[in-house]
Amino acid sequence: MSDGEQPKPRRRRGRRRGRRAAGPPGSGAKNPSGNPTQNLARAAGDEDKPIPRPPRSRPRRQPDRLRTVHETSAGGLVIDGIDGPKGEQVAALIGRIDRRGRMLWSLPKGHIEMGETAEQTAIREVAEETGIQGSVLAALGSIDYWFVTEGRRVHKTVHHYLMRFLGGELCDEDVEVTEVAWVPLTELPSRLAYADERRLAEVAHELIDTLHTHGPDALPPLPRTTPRRRGQTHSHTRKHRPDPTAQPQPGRRTNGCGQGP
Repeated sequence: MSDGEQPKPRRRRGRRRGRRAAGPPGSGAKNPSGNPTQNLARAAGDEDKPIPRPPRSRPRRQPDRLRTVHETSAGGLVIDGIDGPKGEQVAALIGRIDRRGRMLWSLPKGHIEMGETAEQTAIREVAEETGIQGSVLAALGSIDYWFVTEGRRVHKTVHHYLMRFLGGELCDEDVEVTEVAWVPLTELPSRLAYADERRLAEVAHELIDTLHTHGPDALPPLPRTTPRRRGQTHSHTRKHRPDPTAQPQPGRRTNGCGQGP
């Protein structure tokens, strides 16, 4: 090296230390406390600023599944004067007040109890909800629908029958019934609250025409039913049940609990 040349500074070669590359939160660049957000804030020189905590994710609650149950009921359309002119025929209906305060008229019906057939239930329920006695002539049809009550999803099927009035006094002593009434057969389409029961009333008109024209033997045979072997999921509690051994009084009809004409 000549006198005019200056010595070049020696490049100091340090030890290579492994360093982790900084990345987005959650990529692995964590401080000793394990919070990636806190690590980035300190790297930027914001040690004095509060460190926001990441929101905690709450597990989504699974919706409760409703238990599905199946119920079967039976009821009837009782006609007084069924053998006479249609203009003089009347049907027994029950009325209930709904949640909106409206009076809804429908056919009497109720659950089939253990050991009963559908026809026996129809006769019993008519007697309990209206106070009158009737006999089954023909099947009108069945209605099924769904509803939710008491945490259960209920599929209900109701079998309806055309019935002849035998006797008794129309009465609303059943706690589930608000009012009972004899309604002219021609007014059923406008009085019945439910479309399915209005269609059953049309079937009743056709069966009555067949009865008048060809006699009771021309009515379609009753579908075969067997006694129910198991109890229902719901049971009705009533304050009064008529005595099933009591003999009906033929020809007595009234819109109340008093004596008929």
